[in-house]
Amino acid sequence: MIVLYTILVGFFVGLIARAIKPGDDRMGIMATTAFGIGGALLAKYVGQAFGWYGDGDARSFLAALAGAIVLLTIFALVRPKAKP
Repeated sequence: MIVLYTILVGFFVGLIARAIKPGDDRMGIMATTAFGIGGALLAKYVGQAFGWYGDGDARSFLAALAGAIVLLTIFALVRPKAKP
């Protein structure tokens, strides 16, 4: 059940992150979910390592969103540009 919850939250975080971050991120629903889950995991481990919040804290959703935006930005920087 935790895995399903993580995937569902990751999907919503990924959608919101793509809506907030400017630019054309041409990717499908699976990549959106993957970036959302990656952002959530990144935020969870970094936030808990520094003691900013614990499990189930409401701030973790905002941190997951920030983590997903960071991952999307890094992806946009390293992704090869399409030639016109």
